Amino acid sequence: MLSASNLEVVYDDVVLALRGVSLNVPDGQIVALLGSNGAGKSTLLRALTGLLDIHDGEITKGRVTLDDVSMNRTPPERIVRKGVRQVLEGRRVFVELNVEENLRVGAHTARAAMATNLERVYDLFPVLADRRSLTAGYLSGGEQQMLAMGRAMMSDPRYLLLDEPTLGLAPLMVENIRDVIVEINQAGTGILLVEQNATMALSVSHHGYVMETGRVVLDKPAAALLKDDDVREFYLGLHPGEDGRKSFRDAKHYRRKKRWSA
Repeated sequence: MLSASNLEVVYDDVVLALRGVSLNVPDGQIVALLGSNGAGKSTLLRALTGLLDIHDGEITKGRVTLDDVSMNRTPPERIVRKGVRQVLEGRRVFVELNVEENLRVGAHTARAAMATNLERVYDLFPVLADRRSLTAGYLSGGEQQMLAMGRAMMSDPRYLLLDEPTLGLAPLMVENIRDVIVEINQAGTGILLVEQNATMALSVSHHGYVMETGRVVLDKPAAALLKDDDVREFYLGLHPGEDGRKSFRDAKHYRRKKRWSA
């Protein structure tokens, strides 16, 4: 299991970004992490993957563990070798390399299985197989997101951490990404899914967490979160008893205070 326990993270020795966050990603499950911008979701991902240093952040309390073994001071490259991979927000592909060259970069920790993993990625993303010789910078936004996910899968990770994989994508592409996330999970990979699209994230997840101002405020099975009145109002834009949005104004007009912040 990949876990954060009572985690506190500080940036620049001043800014307290995480306040006692605890979260578990069990083997073979999808866990959704919801929250508004600035809630601390990306900071938590950085803590789990060893990327705090390059952002002048550090863990000041608590632990990140993999199978109960601490990874607080483990370098990012060793965390990757242990089977934890992150797809950063914004895709971050190598725009001057072609599709297959991008994928091969992702296999640096699993070179012996490169051919097998490459075939698997092309099965997951047939559009990448059709564009394998195309320069990545000429791909659409959705195709670049597929490429970023495919590159992470080239090391056959045990855990895949996805930071806003559907951000800015058309609805049809969102559905494609959703289906691939399910397929990757069904093959045995545990997934931590950070998403603004709460409906999509909770619909595919086993468990969910909601973060606000650096702390976890809700922690329930995903099906229960979908039915929770606070989550429906503040993250799905639905008021209690409503089946859909009436207008943008209705979605933004919160009729009551969140119970967890009262």
